[in-house]
Amino acid sequence: MSRSSALYFLRVWLALGLQSFGGGMATLALIRRSAVEQEQWVAEEEFTRFWSLVQLAPGINLLALTVLIGRKVGGGLGICLALLGLLLPSVGITVVLTVCYTRIQHAPIVHTVLSGVIPAIVGLGLVTAWQIARPPLEQSRRAGRSSTVLSLGLLVASILVDRLGHVPVLVIIGGAGGIYALWSSWRNRRSGDAH
Repeated sequence: MSRSSALYFLRVWLALGLQSFGGGMATLALIRRSAVEQEQWVAEEEFTRFWSLVQLAPGINLLALTVLIGRKVGGGLGICLALLGLLLPSVGITVVLTVCYTRIQHAPIVHTVLSGVIPAIVGLGLVTAWQIARPPLEQSRRAGRSSTVLSLGLLVASILVDRLGHVPVLVIIGGAGGIYALWSSWRNRRSGDAH
């Protein structure tokens, strides 16, 4: 990574860090827009794979995603620059906002503003969830009807198991991955037997 490209890379991540208001889904939307659409550091399918992979790791998924993108673009230096750029503004702004909030937290206008922010963040989360779900669903569609049905079934089952059973996330993710792997293996054996 050249010095000028390293500075540009850092500048993009600093801008992301400055804009990362609204929690995880809002920040995920920003990272996706920059990494996939604007800078084209990663393809849409690769971003979805990265996001799926970081779901399996404990800790803060956005930091793990930042590490993967940083590594792809600039190796070890890319990791350091991406993390520095994302975290430095966020930490600074968080400290300042926390100090300010403790002074104005009981003001009625603060509660009114926060009531308007929450629907916007949920909306950003839904858009981002669709953008992340679309590539694997399209891949399933190309693989055939049974693959699409299984993918949609796993999506619905994951929601139901989480809401009704309060099953740990890792069990849901691992179970869905295991079911798809077993199905895929069975389908490959069956198509091999047919030839």
